[in-house]
Amino acid sequence: MASEKRNGPRRVAIVRGLRTPFVKAGSVFSGLTALDLGRLVVQELVQKTDLDPNVIDQVVFGQVIPTLTAPSIAREVVIAAGLPKKIDAFTVSRACATSIQAMTAAANAIATGEADVIIAGGTESMSDAPIFTSRPLAHALVAASKGRSLPDKLKPFQRLKARDLLPVPPAIAEYSTGMTMGESAEKMAKENGISREEQDRIAFNSHRNAAKAWKDGLFDNEVMHVVVPPKFDKTAERDNIVREDSSMEALGQLKPAFDRKYGTITAGNASPLTDGAAALLLMSEEKARVLGYEPLGFLRSHAYAATDPGDQLLQGPAYAAPTALKRAGMTLADIDLVEMHEAFAAQVASNIQALASPAFAKKAGWSAPVGEIDRERLNVTGGSIAIGHPFGATGARIVTQALNELKRRNKNTAMCTVCAAGGLGAVVILERA
Repeated sequence: MASEKRNGPRRVAIVRGLRTPFVKAGSVFSGLTALDLGRLVVQELVQKTDLDPNVIDQVVFGQVIPTLTAPSIAREVVIAAGLPKKIDAFTVSRACATSIQAMTAAANAIATGEADVIIAGGTESMSDAPIFTSRPLAHALVAASKGRSLPDKLKPFQRLKARDLLPVPPAIAEYSTGMTMGESAEKMAKENGISREEQDRIAFNSHRNAAKAWKDGLFDNEVMHVVVPPKFDKTAERDNIVREDSSMEALGQLKPAFDRKYGTITAGNASPLTDGAAALLLMSEEKARVLGYEPLGFLRSHAYAATDPGDQLLQGPAYAAPTALKRAGMTLADIDLVEMHEAFAAQVASNIQALASPAFAKKAGWSAPVGEIDRERLNVTGGSIAIGHPFGATGARIVTQALNELKRRNKNTAMCTVCAAGGLGAVVILERA
């Protein structure tokens, strides 16, 4: 049970983070659902931390592309993972910042004394994306289900046209603008003067840093091995998107993916469709101490922001960063490491540019720019372009990666940022001491 509520917020500890390998959609996890992946990572997190399941107060989990047969994914994860059924759970969704939302919702509950121990995270299976029927076919199916005789059941289908029988995939365009995220990123690249070379350099660094991290064993403690059901005849041990042989020359030869004639965004400098899950174990600082856990770090502050999706769709982090820093009582110069989600290299470059820009500061209503981000401290063990981007899991992956790297470097502070559909942005400030 949670401790009694105390005066003032309690400090929230991140005790451990864990994820599955992130793999290209349609590959090794193609037969698994988002629920399968969420169950696997939560079970493994509990086992690796030797956590008594009975002390877990809550599970907060999310996904972006919903599983129609298990829409309450958090509660289903609790049950599928074999955790005590008394554990409270709820599902969140904030596009690509979903597992950041899960973490901060959990942290708020701990800070206010509503809970002591929470597992938060997210899961995504792009291999199992739902396919919808057209509305006329859906109406016909409902009407047919009410028919008492075979003619009654067949009659609603007689009014359908051939196009009504076509499957409807999940929307990939912004509802408000009609533009895909890739098209919006291309717009940002053009408006902000982000060159193809700069984008390819960010992608190259992502692959180079991730490949080195794997080679040096840096991910061994934060990426679980998955013996893939149902046959259990193969094991996923590593991310399968990271390219050890990535080069600027190879990236430069790829053709634009969205604007075929004038574009600069390619499959090489954008994150791919990915399957995977990630989870965090959060506790109050006091509870962690009582249970004998040494936290990886602590959540110092967080902030969310939104901007016009028709303007700079993926610029949300630049709007959220100054608020998160202010709440932490810090400036960008105080930050040791920056983890920035790489939806597209153009989006990374645009947010870096905005944070340092006097013109952007004026547009945002700030008194001064936030500051320059040192590229040598950015995504030092690789980012989403190389590692992959299961929408619901990326935030938890970034937090885990940042805290583990702070520990290795004996540094204290990290800023994690995630852009999200709808013009949303999320920023968290982490500290070790």
